[in-house]
Amino acid sequence: QVQLVESGGGLVQPGGSLRLSCAASGRTSSRAMGWFRQAPGKEREFVAAISWTGPSTYYTNSVKGRFTISRDNAKNTAYLQMNSLKPEDTAIYYCAAGRGYYGFRYYQESEYTDWGQGTQVTVSS
Repeated sequence: QVQLVESGGGLVQPGGSLRLSCAASGRTSSRAMGWFRQAPGKEREFVAAISWTGPSTYYTNSVKGRFTISRDNAKNTAYLQMNSLKPEDTAIYYCAAGRGYYGFRYYQESEYTDWGQGTQVTVSS
């Protein structure tokens, strides 16, 4: 297991940008990394994920072209660059990690064994 700590959330105007970071306490090179979010009154939903090998990324449709997930295994850190933010992006954003394997279901919460505490992102004018 690894402990995950998110940072970089905050208040931003519509159209603005934020970069979330997820720092892990241990090595993440063999783990898929994902970002999920939960808006008030809604269930937690998948946002983006990156394979443990690095080059493969996955996004929910509503953030494609606006968000970019990346990772730096040397720093045991994953990132979520969020551009062109909209009020509907307002949520608590959670970082998650799961041991990678072929067939890993990136969109499924149950695949991820380690979770951060979350960071609040508020998009409002």
